[in-house]
Amino acid sequence: MTHHPASLSSSEVSDVNQRFYDQLWADSRLVRPERFNTWDLISRLAETRDRRLEVGPGMRPRLPIRDTHFVDISPPALETLGQEGGITHAAPVSDLPLADDGFDLVSALDIIEHVEDDEAALAEISRVAAPDARVLLSTPLHPEFWTPFDDIVGHYRRYEPDRLMDLLDRHGLEIEQSAIFGMKPRSSRLNDLGMWFLDRHRPVAMKVYNRFLMPLGLRLQKPLKLHPGMVATDGVEEVFMVCRRRP
Repeated sequence: MTHHPASLSSSEVSDVNQRFYDQLWADSRLVRPERFNTWDLISRLAETRDRRLEVGPGMRPRLPIRDTHFVDISPPALETLGQEGGITHAAPVSDLPLADDGFDLVSALDIIEHVEDDEAALAEISRVAAPDARVLLSTPLHPEFWTPFDDIVGHYRRYEPDRLMDLLDRHGLEIEQSAIFGMKPRSSRLNDLGMWFLDRHRPVAMKVYNRFLMPLGLRLQKPLKLHPGMVATDGVEEVFMVCRRRP
């Protein structure tokens, strides 16, 4: 499951995560949840679930902001979400400062691949989810798809699908629906160019991404196509999952 280069220690990967996202969110505008292709699904789920938590949203929350709890390690993101009516907590996903069984809708998109101890992260996510809660997760798949992008954004791993499903099952999370996910451009040349700028001219790359590429990606999103259980994962780089917390 783990695919991070051995040349980087755990603390170095954590530093990569902190620096990357502090820089990203400090120069980023809030993207409201209504603009993402997850909104049709999430708005329906949120209608009957007032106790909501989103882990690691940064400046791109997917749950309704007002009265939702948000946990993140990025001060710029937490400040903005608090100004918009969110209830904010500064903490890592592996140590959530929240009560057991406290939430009926939990979102943690693109999170578990960023933490060394994914068992601890999922144990915490499962702990704060009430019995029969819906837990939304997304993560990259297939170690053989590893690229410099994974290094730059601080990934610890890409998951083999079978191991991912075993991991979720151990923590009481049953996949009800899933979909192919992600906003990464299909053009390998565009990706290579983006990686070159991130590696050598990061401040410029961050501004270009936030001001031009992110809005373009939002406009080019395809509808989220959900499938029962786990979607066929051959060739799929990232998966989105709607899980049910078993009692």
